[in-house]
Amino acid sequence: MTNEPSNSFRLLLVSSPIGPLGSGLGGGVELTLRNIAMEMRRRGHTVKIVATPGSNSWGMPLVEIDGTPQISAQTQGRDAPTIMPASSALANVWEYARQVQGDYDLILNFAYDWLPFYLTPFFHRPIAHLVSMGSLTEAMDQVIEKVVTEFPGTIGVHSQAQAATFAFADRCQCLGNGIQLSMYEFSAQPSPWIGWVGRIAPEKGLEDAVAASELTGIPLKIMGFLQAEGYWQRILRDYPTAPIEYEGFLETTELQKRLGKCQALLMTPRWVEAFGNVAIEALACGVPVIAYRRGGPAEIVEDGKTGFLVEPDSVEGLVEAIRKLPQIDRYACRQRAEAEYSTTAMGDRVEQWFRDILKWRK
Repeated sequence: MTNEPSNSFRLLLVSSPIGPLGSGLGGGVELTLRNIAMEMRRRGHTVKIVATPGSNSWGMPLVEIDGTPQISAQTQGRDAPTIMPASSALANVWEYARQVQGDYDLILNFAYDWLPFYLTPFFHRPIAHLVSMGSLTEAMDQVIEKVVTEFPGTIGVHSQAQAATFAFADRCQCLGNGIQLSMYEFSAQPSPWIGWVGRIAPEKGLEDAVAASELTGIPLKIMGFLQAEGYWQRILRDYPTAPIEYEGFLETTELQKRLGKCQALLMTPRWVEAFGNVAIEALACGVPVIAYRRGGPAEIVEDGKTGFLVEPDSVEGLVEAIRKLPQIDRYACRQRAEAEYSTTAMGDRVEQWFRDILKWRK
C-alpha cells in the first residue's frame, strides 16, 4: 500500500533555455510558468525557478544559470538533428537540477528540448514535462514517447489539438491554461482598431492579419516580440499602405490596457498552436477573438459567442468575421474567461497532476 503525497510540495520549475523570463523570447511559456509558479505558491507549495540570467522571477526565488541559448525548435525541420552548443544553457540548468534534486519532491520541465526528456530516467526525483508545442521533429517525438511509455502520466499538454499531433495523444494529460484574472481589466467600449499579439515570426502568420487590416481599412495594433526582422521587413514591403502600428513587446499590465481597447484580437497561426494564451487574455479584457480553426484557439473560441472561427489561411474569412463583430457581447467574453481560464481552475488541474505523478512514483 502506498502513502499519499503530503499536502504541500517542494517544486523546482526549470524554464526554457531560449532566453530570459520576461524577454518575450519564450513566447507563451513565460506567462504559463509565471502563472503556475504564483498559483502553486499561493496554495502553500514551495517554489523555486531556474532560468537564464536577466530573468524576471516576479518576486519568487530564482536561480540564474548562464550558458549559450538553444536554437528555437519551431525554426527547424522534421529531420533536424539534436544540437547542443558549447557551454549550453540547457545542459547547465539540468546539471544544476541534477545536483539539487534531493531538495525537491518534483521537478517541472518547461523546455521543449531533447535533453531533459533523455535525462528523465537518470533522475531519482520525478520530472513532470509540460510540453509547449506540438510535434515538430522526429527526434523530439521519439524521446517524448519514450518518456510517456516509461513514466506514464508525466507528459502534460495544453490542448487536445496539440496532443493530436503526437502518435501518443491518448497518453498525454490535457491541462489547458489559466491567467490571473485580476490583472485584466474589462473594457466595454473599444476603440476603432483591431489587435494582433504574438512573436513576430513566420509561423504566426502576421501577414494575414495585416492583409485583413488593409482590406477593411481598420487600423491594426501589433504587439509582441520581434523575433524575425527579415520577416517583418518583408511584411512592410508587401503591404506599404496597410494601416498598421507596431507597439513593441509589452509586459502584462501595459498589454492588457492596449489589448482591452481593441475591437477584436486576430489569431492567424500557420502552425498548430498548443494553446494560445493571448486568446484567454483577450477574453478576460472582454475582447472577441477571431482565430483560424486550427490548434488550441479553436478549443477556446465559442464561434459566434466569444468570437469567430475562420477557415485556416483565409484572409477573406478574417474580413467577413471582422464585419460581424457587432454581434458579439463583450461581457460574454469576460464570463467565458472567468468560468474556464482562471489560475484557480488551472491550479486545480496542475496540482492534481503533480499528486498523481508523486503517487505513481511512491
